Amino acid sequence: MPRQNRIPRAGVTDFWRWPKIKLDLTADERLILPSVRREVFHPYSDRPEGGIWANCYAYEEAFGEKLRALGERTRPRDLYDVVNLYRHTDSRPSATVLLDVLRQKCAYKAIAVPTFQVLVPHRPALEGMWSDMLSHQLPVLPPLNDFWDALPEIFNWMMSGAPVPQRAFIQRGIGEVPVRTRLLPMNIPLRSRSDLEIIRFAAANYLCVDLAYDGSVRRIEPYSLRQTAEGNYVLGALRSDSGEYRSYRVDRIQAATVTSQVFAPRYAVELTSTGPLTVAPSTAMPRLPRIRIAARTRHQGPTYVYRCTVCGRTFNKKRMDGSLNPHKNRRGSPCYGRYGAYVRTKY
Repeated sequence: MPRQNRIPRAGVTDFWRWPKIKLDLTADERLILPSVRREVFHPYSDRPEGGIWANCYAYEEAFGEKLRALGERTRPRDLYDVVNLYRHTDSRPSATVLLDVLRQKCAYKAIAVPTFQVLVPHRPALEGMWSDMLSHQLPVLPPLNDFWDALPEIFNWMMSGAPVPQRAFIQRGIGEVPVRTRLLPMNIPLRSRSDLEIIRFAAANYLCVDLAYDGSVRRIEPYSLRQTAEGNYVLGALRSDSGEYRSYRVDRIQAATVTSQVFAPRYAVELTSTGPLTVAPSTAMPRLPRIRIAARTRHQGPTYVYRCTVCGRTFNKKRMDGSLNPHKNRRGSPCYGRYGAYVRTKY
């Protein structure tokens, strides 16, 4: 039976308290493929010289278990994960290998291999649970239809091995180089880093973004991040109203807001190939807060709104800082999220 345990850990995200890492343990599962040794993403000054490595599920193994779970319990999170695993084109496995893994995992649990036709009767239940089970985990809840409508293509690809048409990359300017690494230089403003995280989420979920740029707001379809020959970072996108290509300098983006409007990608979405974009952290040690004796004066400047990337709650901050204190989610349970995505500025 699966078990959950929490391990206290001292970390830079919460200097005064012990953050907790939750582990899901199970002894009732069969591994089909050998584990894969991967480096833990830890871009901090205490990273060992040789890095931190861990044995992980193979991509096909995780994909197969999610497909089986979708057939067993048909939960919104399973549908969301299956579609995102499929959309991760750089990591998409062989359909033959995935189907073999799925068949063996279903045989171990003595259940039939799921098909789209088997899932169809469960759609009303999915629709009823979609918001309750996902809205607190995502900055913006994508519409169910966009994920449900992707299932026939996924099952057809897996069962028949039919090749999936590859989309072309969006046009590049002269000398532009795609940026597909997790770390970005420190010279990018803090607000721009938060905006990039918001845009990355929107791109992964095929959601349009309302982009505030040069004093006006335009709705875009985000596709790629590039570095120009001059060293500037630009966001490659299409205007949702006209379909025209536009590039936006990242340091000139004033705000980014995810919308609920879905777009059908006309080009390959490059923003999600290697996971979230993370800025190289400072090597400075955290400072102890100063004790102020004088009474606080009322804050007169702008207020920055951040949304927890785990539970979705919003918090008002007096400075551009995405770190969050321990808090509870909307249901009153402790939330492990310690980072907020920038939403907007209130004046």
